[in-house]
Amino acid sequence: MSIEPIVGRYLTVAVEGEAQRVYFEEAGQGRPVLCLHTAGADTRQWRHLMNDAEITARHRLIAFDMPWHGKSLPPEGFHTREYRLTTGVYMETVLAVSEALGLEHPILAGCSMGGRIALQLAAMHADRFSGFIAIEASDFQPAWYDIDWFDRPDAHGGEMGAALVSANISPYAPETERWNTLWMFMASGPGVFRGDLSFYTEDDSLVGRLDRIDTGRTPVHVIAGAYDLTCTPEDARRTADAIDGATLAIMDELGHFPMSEHPDGFRPFFIDALDRMTRTSGVD
Repeated sequence: MSIEPIVGRYLTVAVEGEAQRVYFEEAGQGRPVLCLHTAGADTRQWRHLMNDAEITARHRLIAFDMPWHGKSLPPEGFHTREYRLTTGVYMETVLAVSEALGLEHPILAGCSMGGRIALQLAAMHADRFSGFIAIEASDFQPAWYDIDWFDRPDAHGGEMGAALVSANISPYAPETERWNTLWMFMASGPGVFRGDLSFYTEDDSLVGRLDRIDTGRTPVHVIAGAYDLTCTPEDARRTADAIDGATLAIMDELGHFPMSEHPDGFRPFFIDALDRMTRTSGVD
């Protein structure tokens, strides 16, 4: 029997004047790294890295469930509204959580929609962070699927979401972790994945903001999996090339959810990314 070092708690923050009770987990000590999950999922995607003693010996990893996700309940009166994530709400939520936890210029590491918002924050609020690790991230991709299928009375939205994302998991992913990853989408709340994807596939505001990112002050490292059909290596390369000074790594045997689908394969890329943040910003 073993007890994991991950500790989970709740905090309450205000986003657009509305109270949000947010669940977060943390492990380790040292330089803070705020970790963002993908669309339709939750903090469990980061559990392998948070259990990695080598990483947490020098880094305090903090991951939180966005409102409506995982253990973070929707706001009061959620049953009277449709959930649709926006860039403004997303940025405000990340900044509010970081401030509430008293994080001093953390590294921001986000995957998929979390990688997209990491780049938005690099453009709009770089002074609040010391570096950005944008995983499976690009400036914009229009949907190649109909998101309305995730909100039908004759279909299970969670299973529909899992079926969609299964194509973005690498064939090299261990079977157990493939299904652990898919389970998070199966368990997603009604309409949540659809609401996340509306942000991911409809808001193209980052395209006009990439030139605002100053990697001379705050480093940006983009990581993409070769088996990602949603944010392809070409998409990631196009985005990194548009950011002066950004660096890029392509993971030959990984897909769209590297930290959960194949944690051992992702581990060296994440350690390298953390090292790049330290070397570039001069933090010990």
